[in-house]
Amino acid sequence: MKAPTKAKWFGAVAVAVLLLSASSAGVAQDSRDLGIALEISHQIDRYPRFTIFDFVTGTVDNGVVTLTGKVTMPFKKDDIANRARKVNGVREVLNRIEVLPVSIYDDELRQRIARAIYSNSAFWQYGAMANPPIHIIVERGHVTLTGVVNNNVDRMLARSLAVGFGELSVTNDLRTDAEMRSH
Repeated sequence: MKAPTKAKWFGAVAVAVLLLSASSAGVAQDSRDLGIALEISHQIDRYPRFTIFDFVTGTVDNGVVTLTGKVTMPFKKDDIANRARKVNGVREVLNRIEVLPVSIYDDELRQRIARAIYSNSAFWQYGAMANPPIHIIVERGHVTLTGVVNNNVDRMLARSLAVGFGELSVTNDLRTDAEMRSH
């Protein structure tokens, strides 16, 4: 017997993926979970306080939503969970979103890296989007780039633009469109 299916989405990018399929009854639930994941992703996309400095992912398993990621303010954690709870078909929300520590240094580092990436002509197309897909998570001087870019060249360029600002480390968790489609 196969493991239960989970619908999974990455960030505020409206990408949902079915990981495994089960019985025919399970397929109907998988379809419902996929619909829930897409709607939650849409709700996060439409949340006006969600920025490139926040990143939320999650899974849906039989109507149970598990939210993970990091946000810059405590109210965002609660607001996103409340948006998820309002989606039709959600039975329960497990809110495991972390709130980043308050730090002027981290705030300034976020701004410098965002300017370096989004002011580069290679990334103007991303910056012009309503919800730019490259997210910059800074925690105690450690930087994580996450989200989706068109190709590996963009992924590597974004990482190179994110160094040299006094950061302690840079982790490049950016994925390409092709990688997202293959999962």
